[in-house]
Amino acid sequence: MEKQTASLHLVSAFLAMELTDCVMSHARSLGGGSVTMDIGKCHAPYLKNFLKKLILEIESNHDDVLDELYELYSEFMISLKDDNAVKGNVRALKYIYFLFPDDANCEDAMVRKMVVPLHCSLNMLEGDTGCSIWPASLFLSEFILSFPDMFSSKTCFEVGSGVGLVGICLSHVKASKVILSDGDLLTLSNMKLNLKMNQMSTEDDEPVTSECLDSVKCLHLPWECASESILQVLKPDIILGADVIYDPLCLPHLVRVLSILLDKTKSSSRLPGVGCGGAIGSSHDYSDGCGSHDVVAACNSAGYAGPTEHPMAYFSSVIRNANTFDHFLALVDKENLAITDLTGTLQPASLLPYMQSYDRLSMRLLKLSSK
Repeated sequence: MEKQTASLHLVSAFLAMELTDCVMSHARSLGGGSVTMDIGKCHAPYLKNFLKKLILEIESNHDDVLDELYELYSEFMISLKDDNAVKGNVRALKYIYFLFPDDANCEDAMVRKMVVPLHCSLNMLEGDTGCSIWPASLFLSEFILSFPDMFSSKTCFEVGSGVGLVGICLSHVKASKVILSDGDLLTLSNMKLNLKMNQMSTEDDEPVTSECLDSVKCLHLPWECASESILQVLKPDIILGADVIYDPLCLPHLVRVLSILLDKTKSSSRLPGVGCGGAIGSSHDYSDGCGSHDVVAACNSAGYAGPTEHPMAYFSSVIRNANTFDHFLALVDKENLAITDLTGTLQPASLLPYMQSYDRLSMRLLKLSSK
């Protein structure tokens, strides 16, 4: 690996807050470098752990440690001595670097990297899961960036959008409309923050036009109470999901949502008073207690109407429990949906080569459609 590439991998791993062992591994492979004190703004507990590892590594090799490193580490030791303060600070700003190889099918041949800042949770297992960056969302993002023509000029809708990374990638490849959804209001709020950090419009009352390709619509849409009439309004060309096949109790609701969205007959029919530029009259109140009326109004105001003839769904997932996945397959078959495993035939480019914590081999890529 040439020195310039190794250096980029090291910086990318550090800004993505990879495990300190991973960052140190990149530092070893670079070799012969120097440590700069211009480290910028970083999550303090992470930087403290990194400095500790770095100092121990240097000392174990009987090399000299810069006084500035000792001083900086001491400052963090003092400022973070209150464990409660550390535990309470579970959110951080990560930077995800997508690094395009020379032969990648990226939109702009001159663009060799894409940087996505994300405000996210560092605690994936104690709540806040929707605000974490999950491996399947990284894989789905690589898939979108590797095959931009599949999504360009398409209306794309994601179920369970989490931190919004997939939506940012969809906007990058110039999807005509991007609709993101989540059933958790805290996750939705964090998602909007991330979209704004990436220069995307998310205001519900801001008009979305064909000239404004960086506009993304965010919808509060719990699967269990998403009515058929609301889902029919969305009319996406492509439905996407990352790591949503995990809870057996949620799967029937998820598959019902997919069945409605993928139904070619129902998705191509218009509802009375609902359509491109249409208005919702008092005689057509679709509110069902889950914010559905707001969803319809938002979609109408944004012009999300163009029906699709053959909607498709692409899901990336890690199969952690075989019984849960088998349950998902049974529900899909019951709803008369076709499912195809594309894992071995449609592999995205490796755009995150510096992420040692990201196991691409564990990912499955699935396509769903109506039979």
